[in-house]
Amino acid sequence: MKAFVTGGTGFIGQHVVGQLLERGYEVHALAHSEQSAAELSSRGAAVSYGDIGDQDSMWEGMSGSDVVFHAAGWYKIGSQEWMKAERINVAGTRNVLRLAVELGVPRIVYVSTTAVFGDTRGEIVDETFFQGGPFVTEYDRTKWLAHYKVAVPLIEQGAPVIIGMPGGVYGPGDHSLIGTLMERFYLGKMPAIPGPEFGYTYAHVEDIAEGLILAAEKGKPGESYILTGPAVPLGEVIDFWGQLIGKRPPVIRIPARFLVPMAPLFDSLSNIFPLPEIYSSEAARILGVSYMGRSDKARAELGWRTRSMQEGMSQTFNWIADTSPPPEPEVRVRERRLAGLALLSAAILLFLWLLDRNRD
Repeated sequence: MKAFVTGGTGFIGQHVVGQLLERGYEVHALAHSEQSAAELSSRGAAVSYGDIGDQDSMWEGMSGSDVVFHAAGWYKIGSQEWMKAERINVAGTRNVLRLAVELGVPRIVYVSTTAVFGDTRGEIVDETFFQGGPFVTEYDRTKWLAHYKVAVPLIEQGAPVIIGMPGGVYGPGDHSLIGTLMERFYLGKMPAIPGPEFGYTYAHVEDIAEGLILAAEKGKPGESYILTGPAVPLGEVIDFWGQLIGKRPPVIRIPARFLVPMAPLFDSLSNIFPLPEIYSSEAARILGVSYMGRSDKARAELGWRTRSMQEGMSQTFNWIADTSPPPEPEVRVRERRLAGLALLSAAILLFLWLLDRNRD
């Protein structure tokens, strides 16, 4: 069985490639740099040099494939590169899926996301849920376009596209919002819990990769499969982290209703000096919504299963411990938390002053 994979060195894609190879697939993966090509080759995949923006560069590697996995995508919270997001998430997806259809690939798995649902307002939704906006981030918006304006129309035309929809994904090597929060908690750099009511789902990256492969092997063309773990508020997850690694979680918790109005302030501050993604306006707005879906369909039709959060997050914290500097002593942690709270208080006061000035 020949599989062609885009995004094969990405967080999810690298696990898709690894698991396909373990199952005996002949894997051809797209690489757009010498570094990614070397990484893919070292794992045993055949490399096709190219880019999802150039159909011709994918033609040879994709030809004769039994299945195509389109896992390449743009994901960055707090970035203003909306044109890059559209070029990769929308135009790139159109190029990959249309070429796969043209070449007659019998199964095409597109990696979408539950973020296309937007704010589920505390509801844990299934694949039938639809919402056309508003969108909290550029990632949400461009993935919605790729899902509903590229993949779904092709399905309606008879294309054998199967859509996998991961929710929140974590695991070793995660540098997304979840991974950043886990690292900051481990290092004692979390002075307070922002948006403790933020609703999200958590599934280990290896389980997500397996779900995508099961979708290719057992899924029905034209169907979507949500791949999510438990839906848990952020405050409860951080309390769980504390129990898991024996660290005291922050006592102070700032509800999202206080942080979301401050989103414009983060944009203003980022124009003065660089801020981490978790202090961006998009990150602040995310805390005021919920992204929650249920994976009943994938479990029933694909036989998909996920490991426990205890097992998966313990593994992730072990990776963080091996790759990060040692955490600071508890005294320094308290000092850092106080300093962080002082900075946050100053930011709130500045924001309120700016609002009052604008009214005048």
